[in-house]
Amino acid sequence: MIAVKVIDNIWSTRKAESLIGLKFMLVEVLGGIDAGRLMIAADTIGAGIGERVIVCTGSSARKMLDRDDMPVDAVIVGIIDEDCVF
Repeated sequence: MIAVKVIDNIWSTRKAESLIGLKFMLVEVLGGIDAGRLMIAADTIGAGIGERVIVCTGSSARKMLDRDDMPVDAVIVGIIDEDCVF
């Protein structure tokens, strides 16, 4: 899991059928060697722009969606409530 900040919504007028109904967000990694890296994550919890959140990646992300065959590599799974140092 990694800590990221939600930067913006991602809008898509066309996408694979297996992705219909998912909300996508642009997020920025907050620490470590990937700090500042941008990525797209499916939002399962209703995170808002500016919030710091927890993201699962890889096969763990797909398990959060209960679909191992879905082309998703990152999923927002929690909102960070307390300040912490990155």
